[in-house]
Formats: sequence, structure tokens, C-alpha cells
Amino acid sequence: MALEEYTVQMVPLITIKSFVEKWHYSGSVNGIKVSWCFALYRPGKFFPELVGGAIYGKPAMNNQASCWNPDNPEAVVELRRLCCIDDTPRNAESFFIARTLRWLKRNTDIEIVLSYADTNYGHEGTIYKASNFELVGQTSSGVVLMVDGKKYHDRTLRNPKPYARRIKKRFEENDPNVELVDQLPKNIYLYRL
Repeated sequence: MALEEYTVQMVPLITIKSFVEKWHYSGSVNGIKVSWCFALYRPGKFFPELVGGAIYGKPAMNNQASCWNPDNPEAVVELRRLCCIDDTPRNAESFFIARTLRWLKRNTDIEIVLSYADTNYGHEGTIYKASNFELVGQTSSGVVLMVDGKKYHDRTLRNPKPYARRIKKRFEENDPNVELVDQLPKNIYLYRL
């Protein structure tokens, strides 16, 4: 089936939430400040089939918007999640991104789209390069908190919420299933609308 038969629609988060949690390597949409969500559909026998999801929102790190657009930080958005099922046609991701960027340009005051390629998962940013994003650098290396095989931000150890206090207690008691793990830097990509 040709990509030209696929459609992209702006949708509420609930439409793609479980899809993104299944198909995105992070397995989560928790903590994302969502601005816009998009779904990629391919024609089905009776109904279109959801085959891709994208979530745009405020940058994860507060200073990033000001760093990349000091005169208008409110005009910066981050592509927070992008995923497609494995059997989409070649170039499906760049097709999907192109249509979402076109929508943002026509319907918002966004000037810059920011995204990261997580080298810890072997992502170099091939899709962003194919979509004419510019590689502008790398983040600093960092650490993550691994708890029973699940990844948490290291800020969890300073969080006052009950779940975080339980994790901190286990960490302080040297539980082998709670550890800080070094992370590689991420590649930073920008797209100017």
C-alpha cells in the first residue's frame, strides 16, 4: 500500500496513549506536557488502522526553549514521542513527521521544533536527518535510576511522593534492584518552521 493512501490526523492523547506506550521504546507517556497529538492511519478493510503516533509538547528541560529561541521561548515545542508499527512502508516516519510539521506551521505560532535521538537505544537521528532536522549538538551525559528493571529519572530520589520515598529507602539500603546507571548523551535536533 502506498504512503499517499495513509492519513494523518490531530487526535486527543487518549486516542494514541496505549499505542505509544506499546510501540515507543520508552513505554511511557507519563510526565509529558502534551500540546498536540497526531495519529498515522492506513486504510483498513472497514476502518482506518492506527499505525503511528506522535506527541508534541513543551520541552522536557525548562531552559531548552530559551536556549534555542531566546527572543520567543514560547514558540519552541519538542517532538516528545514518535513511533510507528514495525511493518509500515519505507519512509513512513518521515512522511508522518512532514505532515505534522506542516500542520504546526499552518495552525500555530511555533517557530522551532526540538527533538532528541537517544543514543542509549542506538538511535542516532536518521529519521530526523531524513526530515531535514539539523543536528545541533548533544546533551550532557547523565544517569538514570533503574528500579526492578524499569527506568526512572534520577530526580526520583529527591521526590517527596510516597512511591519515590519507597524507592529512596530501597536505594539507601543498597537494594541490588535499585541502582544509578550512567547514560550516553542524546543527539539534539532542530527544525525551523
